Amino acid sequence: MEVDAAYIEKKLRRWEKYINEYRLPEWEQIPDLGLYMEQVLALLTEYLDYLPPELKEEQFITAATINNYVRNRYMPKPYKKKYYRIHIAYLVMICTLKQSLTISVLTRMIPNDIPEEQVKAIYTAYRERHRIAAEFFVSTVRVVAAPILGHEERRMNASVESASDLISTYAILSGLSGLLAEKLLLLDGKPAGEQPAEAETSV
Repeated sequence: MEVDAAYIEKKLRRWEKYINEYRLPEWEQIPDLGLYMEQVLALLTEYLDYLPPELKEEQFITAATINNYVRNRYMPKPYKKKYYRIHIAYLVMICTLKQSLTISVLTRMIPNDIPEEQVKAIYTAYRERHRIAAEFFVSTVRVVAAPILGHEERRMNASVESASDLISTYAILSGLSGLLAEKLLLLDGKPAGEQPAEAETSV
């Protein structure tokens, strides 16, 4: 895969700036008026608008998907077909996490049968963690793409000089990160004696 290095550099810098400025909505900013499905879809598109411009045309969430989440009890049911703040908070978290976690594992982080105050606490903590993780992600891109961005002083063994290697590196990191998150969620809350025995060579 051959891509112009100057073009890649320009795109990376533009996306870096956007990610650094992007924030998930605060709990109080999420409307609690009772929205219909089409309004919810439009709101989610607005809230989760941090995809690169080239990917924004893809529909990342549909009415059928949301109905499936409700049917499988991954989130609370709407009230008389209307969605409130609590529903939208669930959807924001699900949509931002489902890229790396399976939906069944994801529900361990955000159960659907907890009081609204607990959902608020989880969402507020998640929003802050999302900001911190995004900043950390940008800092790793600066290192991995150091030769492309002209930051030779930051070069490390993982640094790459081509777009194809950058793609491979982050595809691998994404897979490994998802596996680690799922493993930790499965172990969360289990006393040491209840955890499954593992081979000495396992992680």
